[in-house]
Amino acid sequence: MIVAEAVGRALAACGVGTVFGVVGSGNFHVTNALVASGSPFVAARHEGGAATMADAYARMSGRAGVVTVHQGPGLTNAMTGLTEAAKSRTPLIVLAGEATEAQSNFHIDQAGLAAAVGAVALRVTSTRAAVEQVVEAYRVAVEERRTVLLNLPLGVQSAAYEGPQDVPALVARLLAAEPPSGFPAVKEPAGSEVGALVQALESARRPVFIAGRGARHARRELEELAERTGALLATSAVAKGLFRGSPWDLDVSGGFATPLAAELIRAADLVVAWGCALNMWTTRHGSLISPGARVAKVDLDAAALKTHVPADLGVVGDVADVARKVAAQIAGQVAGQVEAGPGYRTPALAGRIRAEGRWQAVPYEDESGGGRIDPRTLTIGLDELLPAERIVSVDSGNFMGYPSMLLDVPDEGGFCFTQAFQSVGLGLATAIGAAVARPDRLPVAALGDGGALMGLAELETVARLGLPMVIVVYDDEAYGAEVHHFGPHGHPLDTVTFPPADLAAIARGHGLAAVTVTRAEDLAGVAGWLNGPRDRALLVHAKVTGERGSWWLEEAFKGH
Repeated sequence: MIVAEAVGRALAACGVGTVFGVVGSGNFHVTNALVASGSPFVAARHEGGAATMADAYARMSGRAGVVTVHQGPGLTNAMTGLTEAAKSRTPLIVLAGEATEAQSNFHIDQAGLAAAVGAVALRVTSTRAAVEQVVEAYRVAVEERRTVLLNLPLGVQSAAYEGPQDVPALVARLLAAEPPSGFPAVKEPAGSEVGALVQALESARRPVFIAGRGARHARRELEELAERTGALLATSAVAKGLFRGSPWDLDVSGGFATPLAAELIRAADLVVAWGCALNMWTTRHGSLISPGARVAKVDLDAAALKTHVPADLGVVGDVADVARKVAAQIAGQVAGQVEAGPGYRTPALAGRIRAEGRWQAVPYEDESGGGRIDPRTLTIGLDELLPAERIVSVDSGNFMGYPSMLLDVPDEGGFCFTQAFQSVGLGLATAIGAAVARPDRLPVAALGDGGALMGLAELETVARLGLPMVIVVYDDEAYGAEVHHFGPHGHPLDTVTFPPADLAAIARGHGLAAVTVTRAEDLAGVAGWLNGPRDRALLVHAKVTGERGSWWLEEAFKGH
């Protein structure tokens, strides 16, 4: 076999799931080897879409994502999706052919390109040790939670593989071995750090936990600790749904926070960030952290303790492990004892959270009319219609707060938010990757008209895969963020506004069902699709009002 075939067999043997990509000459053999070894392959229509599909798949499946692309332009096309994954610390492996000869028209500094956006660049260099190099890339992706570009030089790919021919057996031995230097095991939290966090929690009167992506596996441990300390529970946007069902769930902190959540987080005297960086979005540029509040952070990455809002005290370690250790110390010597601290939890506050804790409960004046529907009315109507077992993926834009906050999700596996880079146009590809990862749930893509048109090529992918997806397009015929950013200052807006586009007709042209919504009554078309066979995707072309910016956008503009 050639090296390309050994690479594909090795990566499949590592246990990766579905592979996404666009195949050209430089990644043809490695992709076919993955497929022959049992890895399902999804062909995207653009490498940027493929990279984002793999990113979303990794987030929702818990497995490393894999995307395979051609050398040179295949990789450059994938760079926006790759950047999003790298910023989000998604375990992702990008297999890219590499033209190493300077005279090749495909030649670029691929390693430099990856490093520039925060990915790790590795390379298969040996015809004998290619499998070991693949396993190294897999370990970096999974154990260090990094996006890895694995360059596959064309000359090495086509050479005969000289290592052990039983590739799966070799991979099994390598994975079972002790991690080599450069792959440290998860750090055991220092006893002094844990003790300091125990003291902080015991002395706090109004503690709030904010859980991020690094805490998505630790709901039980965090809820038990919160019960002991009387803490309220909130999440960053990427961990939305983690505490769904708890009477103390404030939902998302930051620009998307309800007025009640913002009030209660601001009043906290201790904020503990669990696997959460507390970036400007999660803290409203720091304004949600009271000047008198102490901040604690628990994270696998020591650098995260000092980024954005620096921690007054920090613990380096796994969130679930640290929460268990802290709870054990607080509980004392009585095994299984649960002592509910008064903390922030009172019957009166529980009643307020029940009554005011969801955006659906926040009053608003419906601005529908003139052939357009208020995006709040639209989203609340969809929330009432769509089944609870859903997985919502949201693109970037002025509209994005409406589906993010007004579409409930059943748990942390119900929301896929590829927004670390805040790029418009990733939403549809995100929804495809999430749908492949969780076929048990109804996929819901929420897009603006700008993002929908950017990602239009992947409508064919949706149709080809037969995904029973609901694609909601919030169409204000503009780049709404720019309209509301620059319009109030009297700037001309011709460059960011557009004539009407018949998105429903475009969807039908791709073989999808479609309905146009300009008023609440038009949602009957969505109900009809839900009650039918769902044998093809549905695009909901919602012509939304756009006279004013969304509430979250006012917060976002403070960062510009």
